[in-house]
Amino acid sequence: MKRIAVYCGSASPADVRYVDLAAQVGETLANRGIGLVYGGGRLGLMGAVADAALAAGGEVIGVIPEALVNAEVAHRGCTELIEVGTMHERKAAFNRLSNGFLTLPGGTGTMDELWEALSWAQLGYHAKPVGLLNSFGFYDHLLALWGHMGEVGFVRPAHRGLLIAEHELDLLLDRMAAHEPVEPITRMDPKTL
Repeated sequence: MKRIAVYCGSASPADVRYVDLAAQVGETLANRGIGLVYGGGRLGLMGAVADAALAAGGEVIGVIPEALVNAEVAHRGCTELIEVGTMHERKAAFNRLSNGFLTLPGGTGTMDELWEALSWAQLGYHAKPVGLLNSFGFYDHLLALWGHMGEVGFVRPAHRGLLIAEHELDLLLDRMAAHEPVEPITRMDPKTL
């Protein structure tokens, strides 16, 4: 993988483990020679992942909507900072610029990005790995929901493995690198849908 889009929060939780985790991700990606594509912010986990990647000599491409640039939250130290008009354009750029998606702890924006990456994979809009770093059990309930959606039948058996979740970063990155694309809904027999 040449570049990974990292989804994470722009907040800095009181528990410093989350900011430290983001920094570890940025440093690890740079040390593995993997470029970082992210939301372009300088605050919270976003700023930590970018700063650490830059400090380790990595490529950092920020993609940020103009409204957030105007709010003065843009990270001006990125290797490249791309300004877009909307959040939709931001997510399309993430898809265009990266070879996979890695989700760290975050809030509603992070969830929006994760679910869209999964939805697009199911539909065949991309065949890239979608990773979830479940450090500190942050995503235990989300993973239970993902499993429940599969058990009920809202996530097809062929797609249940699309969400690659691990507690440890190196293992997650290795699994993402070994990802094999699945058959998207658009190529499935309509009788089996």
